[in-house]
Amino acid sequence: MAVGKVILIPTVLHEDADNSIPSYVIEQAKLCDAYFVENEKTARRYLKKYWREMVIDNYQWRTIHKAEVAVVTEFISLLKQGKNIGIISEAGCPGVADPGQILVAAAQEKGFEVCPLVGPNSILLALMASGMNGQSFSFHGYLPIDSLEKKKTIAQLEQDSLKKNTAQIFIETPYRNNQLIKDLLQYCHPQTKLCIAVDITAPTQWIKTKTVAQWKKETVDIHKRLAIFLLQA
Repeated sequence: MAVGKVILIPTVLHEDADNSIPSYVIEQAKLCDAYFVENEKTARRYLKKYWREMVIDNYQWRTIHKAEVAVVTEFISLLKQGKNIGIISEAGCPGVADPGQILVAAAQEKGFEVCPLVGPNSILLALMASGMNGQSFSFHGYLPIDSLEKKKTIAQLEQDSLKKNTAQIFIETPYRNNQLIKDLLQYCHPQTKLCIAVDITAPTQWIKTKTVAQWKKETVDIHKRLAIFLLQA
């Protein structure tokens, strides 16, 4: 009996970025029998937007959350039954800064085929446009919320960047963007470069790299906007 495969389906980074999804992505999505998604409502809406004739109830839907044992077990069981499974993240590429990575790891462990599809990834797009070291970089996800821990982490990232000539990439919850910028400008050395990338792939996108000293001369307000940050000492 044929076994199923895993199809990693990229999504838009911004709702107004329709041209960022290659046409073949939806064609591959049509091969799926089930979808394991980070958010079922937005995943359904996303597929329906590009695949209007899709009948939602013809497919199995499971929410990943943190990919609990029961979810992973069902995921593997469906693959063994020959079902093709699509994994959809909330934004960008599944498996990258995304709970779908746990399912991908389980599929790899069991020897199932995993097919990544081309789509927007904020980490790589921001790095491409930053002018920072694209041959040596690290992604750290969210920085600590606690003020003292955040200060220590920023100092460590700057030190590691200087020592290894590495670009340090991280994100923040949108409503805390302005506070993070304030902290970066306060704790980093004036000559350290900071890239702020906002609304990547959207019509409102802007990506700028300046030294901390240069950023201090500007007023930046990106409250509640999708952003990614890069630092290189």
